[in-house]
Amino acid sequence: MEQGLAYRLPPGSPLVARAAVIGLGLIGGSLGLALVQGGLAQEVVGYDRDGEAVQTAVRLGAVTRAAFSSEEAVAGAEIVFLAVPVGSLTKVAAAVAPFTAPGAIVTDTGSVKGDIVYAMENIFHSRAFYIGGHPMAGSEKAGIKAADRYLLENAVYVLTPTQNTDSGALSRLQGLLKALGARVITMDPEEHDLVVAGVSHLPHLLAVSLMQTAGELSREHPITLMLAAGGFRDTTRIAAGNPEMWRDIFLSNRQAILKVLQLWRRQVEALEGVIAREDAMELEAVLQHARHLRNQVPARQKGLLPTLHEIVVTVPDRPGVIGRMASALGGAGINIIDLEILRVREGEGGSIRLAFTTAEAAAGALEILQGMGINARIL
Repeated sequence: MEQGLAYRLPPGSPLVARAAVIGLGLIGGSLGLALVQGGLAQEVVGYDRDGEAVQTAVRLGAVTRAAFSSEEAVAGAEIVFLAVPVGSLTKVAAAVAPFTAPGAIVTDTGSVKGDIVYAMENIFHSRAFYIGGHPMAGSEKAGIKAADRYLLENAVYVLTPTQNTDSGALSRLQGLLKALGARVITMDPEEHDLVVAGVSHLPHLLAVSLMQTAGELSREHPITLMLAAGGFRDTTRIAAGNPEMWRDIFLSNRQAILKVLQLWRRQVEALEGVIAREDAMELEAVLQHARHLRNQVPARQKGLLPTLHEIVVTVPDRPGVIGRMASALGGAGINIIDLEILRVREGEGGSIRLAFTTAEAAAGALEILQGMGINARIL
């Protein structure tokens, strides 16, 4: 294979002269927005089988040029992102491989690696450098209209190199992803699949099963869904995800998912036995252990690594209140890394969660906001 394409642009210019994004949904669109608006690529060429998605991507600025086919999109690109469902990856890869620039870097965004990585390496080995990728960011919303330039910022981005991976290509891809604001880690493809089966794929399956259970219950008790409170809504939120995408994920990662389902089933059966025996002490011990483990999970993080330090503020329902908080913190050099409106009562105000990368930033923000007379507390 020819060596990787050298940087074609002078120092201070974008890191990439031309990037291609195949698949302009939430992830592909967000990648495009970050590349274009972040000034990291001089040109971003995009393609999606949905013509309306392509037009929307152009209008939103997620691509600088639309292509009429995936083959056209990859021509001359130094970096190619295949942001298509995992069930379509190898098919799309086989179609574009002959048109990929010699020495280009090709990566994907699928949440399943394993056998797919080795199949993709085989497809591109004689022409381009393939490196498996998985941005640990997303939403229950789908499509280009949900794309967000900052979706990948501070999110963990997993790369799954193998013994066949070119070190120079890996280094360059890592540099580009870090420039996007992502936190890049590397994992073995098989380990990746087992871990995400437990912390991503299994939770989605459970959310689906909870909704199915509530649906069954609502047949005889129609008020069931009306009484669903915040806990139920939070637990089942991800069940609103893209059915086609999750179908492909579950089938592609079926071996790892079946393994973690066995682990989960044992836990459910144990809980069932404890409750049936009315063993109060054992039940409390299980709940305490679960609570202990839950407290070790970093709150509101993007991906796999702990980062965020949070405060909650209660603000009145007045125009500009969020802007004033942001200006005060920005003026003090404190960056809000994430913001979420937790609850709102019209005419009264609501609660807002603010997240920061360090404990010092959170403490500083707390002092400033309390000094402004705003009710704030550390989470």
